[in-house]
Amino acid sequence: MSFDLSVIPHKNIVLAVTGGIAAYKSAILVRRLKDYGFDVRVVMTHGAQAFITPLTFQALSGNPVHTELLDPAAEAGMGHIELARWADLLLVAPASCDTLAKFANGLADDLLSTVFLATKSPVWVAPAMNQQMWAAKATQRNLQTLVEDGVHVIMPDAGEQACGDVGLGRMPEPEEIARQVAGYFHQAQRAIAEKFGLLAGKRVVITAGPTREAIDPVRYISNHSTGKMGFALAAACYAAGAQVTLIAGPVSLDTPNGVQRVNVASARQMLDVSMSSLETGCDIFIATAAVADYRVAEVAEHKIKKAGDELNVSLVKNPDIVATIADQEKRPFMVGFAAETQNVEEYAAGKLVAKKLDMIACNDVSRADIGFASDENAMTVFFAESYHMKKRELEKASKQEISQQLVEAISDALRRK
Repeated sequence: MSFDLSVIPHKNIVLAVTGGIAAYKSAILVRRLKDYGFDVRVVMTHGAQAFITPLTFQALSGNPVHTELLDPAAEAGMGHIELARWADLLLVAPASCDTLAKFANGLADDLLSTVFLATKSPVWVAPAMNQQMWAAKATQRNLQTLVEDGVHVIMPDAGEQACGDVGLGRMPEPEEIARQVAGYFHQAQRAIAEKFGLLAGKRVVITAGPTREAIDPVRYISNHSTGKMGFALAAACYAAGAQVTLIAGPVSLDTPNGVQRVNVASARQMLDVSMSSLETGCDIFIATAAVADYRVAEVAEHKIKKAGDELNVSLVKNPDIVATIADQEKRPFMVGFAAETQNVEEYAAGKLVAKKLDMIACNDVSRADIGFASDENAMTVFFAESYHMKKRELEKASKQEISQQLVEAISDALRRK
């Protein structure tokens, strides 16, 4: 499972590395944790330093490595108590048999065991040892004590070990451990968003991407929309605590984590799914999709063969999805988008009134730096007169940042409503 990194808050991870051949995996684990945006500080036991050097972890983490309990230089900076307070999570990987025993019995004779006792933050351990040591009654008794004390155990994998034995005791791959850590903070942040987020408890439906209107079995009419804006908005709404359904035209984008996705091709399919969403519940409808205005009157059953210099295709108007939804008796809060190439604000203001929208965001897609396929955008947002809100200018920024500003604008308007 992938995570939308914008949903994962900045957190501090103390990664403790103990003695064992699996210590080499911890170097990779630092990189994977930083990929998720975590700040990582490394604590190493004396045993760990026999397998890998502190300099390696300092280079990878970008922070000094902590190795000694009674180090005057360390105590003058980030001492063991401050390190324990700094951590949002203490992750021990690999966790040796000796370390588990110290933790379970409250020993505090080195830096790591002292940090363990001094921290109020969650503690995770990823045991790694010989399969017989893992199976030993004393080890299992210590693990049971730790679990009862609230320590989270990442279970070891089975397989061939460095000593030649085969069985349980291998430390899981760094990517898997980092994914579990990210998932933990993601779920914690999600719980907060569902209770206190700007769109907490709201049901949001978003249309995104282009539509394709078939000419024959191999040709179609479409546009240059990539769906990036709609997908970014789906992620932002989810991060704000909403339940999000994303109705996506044909685009090559990964579904944002936590978002329910429904794939469609044509404008009529998109309208059908949009109407169905009203029946299942929709508080906010956001129409970012670049829906084709016209479709072919009669789609050819077989591929049209090339013949002559001209091909005449009759087009008929497609339904206006956002206007249709806005015209329903039990209409949700309606947010439209206007992608124009000239007179942008004038056209957008007109659409706001004509389509009975609550809010419309417009941008100039003739600009190469913010048009279709760009990772950035800039918008002007208009609100219906009843909200007594001035238009908002959203300066050029990433589509993720623009999406967060749009969520704030929607939240403000909903409060006024």
